[in-house]
Amino acid sequence: MKVFFSLLLLLTSLQLSQAQDRLSGKAFATRSEVLARNGMAATNHPLATQIAIDLLKRGGSAVDAAIAANAFLGFADPGNNGIGGDLFAIVWDEKTQQLYGLNASGKSPGSLSVDKFKAEIEAGKSRTTGPLSVTTPGAVGGWFALHEKFGQLAFSDLLEPTINYAREGIPVSSEVSDNFSTVNLGPGNPSFEATYFTSEGRLPHLGELFSNPELANTLEIIANEGRDGFYRGKVARTIADQVQAEGGYLSTADLANNEPEWVDPVSINYRGYDIWEMPPNGQGMAALQMLNILKGFDLASMGYGSADHIHAFLEAKKLAYADMTTYYGDPNFGSIPLERLLSEEYAAERRKLIDPERAGAFEEGLTSGDHTIYLTVADGDGNMVSLIQSNSALFGSRVVPPGLGFVLQNRGAGFILEEGHINNYAPGKRPFHTIIPAFVTKDNKPFMSFGLMGGDMQTQGHAQIIMNIIDFKMNLQEAGDAPRIYHRDENLKSGGTYLESGFDYEVIRDLMDKGHTFRMGKGIFGGYQAIMRKNGVYYGASESRKDGQAAGY
Repeated sequence: MKVFFSLLLLLTSLQLSQAQDRLSGKAFATRSEVLARNGMAATNHPLATQIAIDLLKRGGSAVDAAIAANAFLGFADPGNNGIGGDLFAIVWDEKTQQLYGLNASGKSPGSLSVDKFKAEIEAGKSRTTGPLSVTTPGAVGGWFALHEKFGQLAFSDLLEPTINYAREGIPVSSEVSDNFSTVNLGPGNPSFEATYFTSEGRLPHLGELFSNPELANTLEIIANEGRDGFYRGKVARTIADQVQAEGGYLSTADLANNEPEWVDPVSINYRGYDIWEMPPNGQGMAALQMLNILKGFDLASMGYGSADHIHAFLEAKKLAYADMTTYYGDPNFGSIPLERLLSEEYAAERRKLIDPERAGAFEEGLTSGDHTIYLTVADGDGNMVSLIQSNSALFGSRVVPPGLGFVLQNRGAGFILEEGHINNYAPGKRPFHTIIPAFVTKDNKPFMSFGLMGGDMQTQGHAQIIMNIIDFKMNLQEAGDAPRIYHRDENLKSGGTYLESGFDYEVIRDLMDKGHTFRMGKGIFGGYQAIMRKNGVYYGASESRKDGQAAGY
């Protein structure tokens, strides 16, 4: 009898263990969350996560560790991010019990007028890559602004791990190798090739050693000379000279005048949780608009992956993106009706436009860039940072200042040319941005720091993560592993709704009857990292579709 009860207890414990539930018939596979008390980091590269944890153990703050991890990713994952790009962050400061938002996105060249911009395009110059697409890189300025406000260690300590790795080299990881394999440079780009190519004249393959001593030298200048080591002096002159030599307009004055901006994050309440995003010039507010519309539906009763759930989400997405097209841009160049767009009353008006039996057709949103890294870090004092950084397109503009070891972003591709529109091109202006960090609080306390990178998938992904956790009661890792939905305008050649495997065919058939168009797989489904804080314990989760890792101590 004792043996029987022992076996029964064993079987019961196995049934209750989520970590053991790997049945192949499930809609999706998942793994356990990572739990720790003293600190947590979640990034898209295991070595970056290790660097962050090492910095925390040395007494660094969450912000210190995040900067160190970001610096490493600029070396290890150079197609997606680096010091030639921009940065946004939301920081929970335990001391002041407050959220802080940092917009470290750069502006367009001050000497490039809209008439010159149009003339260059009419003459055949690309506005999506090349020198015309270059805006002032804001990431390094963002690092120093964050460190000045929330740092604990010396700034040089934060760059030291990356400087060492960049000199010694690291094996190229799977996701980075996949990205490298898609790069088509076109004829002659000697600075790019000198920085990134192997001795065989190509980008490195999976497992091959990759180093970047030129980037190590540039990071040493920044470590020794501070912010001015990047935005003034030799580095700034080299950047400006190369852009202008290739026919662009970025100047040393643009670099010297670059300043990040502390802003108040914006929020809505979703079923008792406050969801926080950065205000425009980014797209984060669209996630809030989607959720505001969706909270008028009983999603929990509909069930995850049901036709009603997916239909409601897609229609809310379309409505929010139509507003994005109309209202989002640099707030210094126009008026954005933030309060109205995020109000309950406006959400109710938009919700009435949803036909429960038919897919609607609404104007498509703005878009700009889909190659990004997202990371989040929490420290033992309760501080948490949600940070996102990007080159915009893969390897950005493809403009590489010689001898510096990094590529400049092509964020200028985010502008449109429509007179009177808030996102119309203008000199000294921040373009529309896709990269968005997110945060969740409950009862004015931190609940979750998270992000999901990937162009215009980001806001769609943010909304899906929130639904998964709050409506469908998934844990932090499950919420990221669950199959995702990605919608693009049906009028586009590659438009329609992309679904990952795991959604039921009968559901898809029912949605097609409502007028939805579907494409299976091969969409931009994003890359997710998250940290949750519950009862003094950190829970970490990382993207199973990429090379990420969550770790704590």
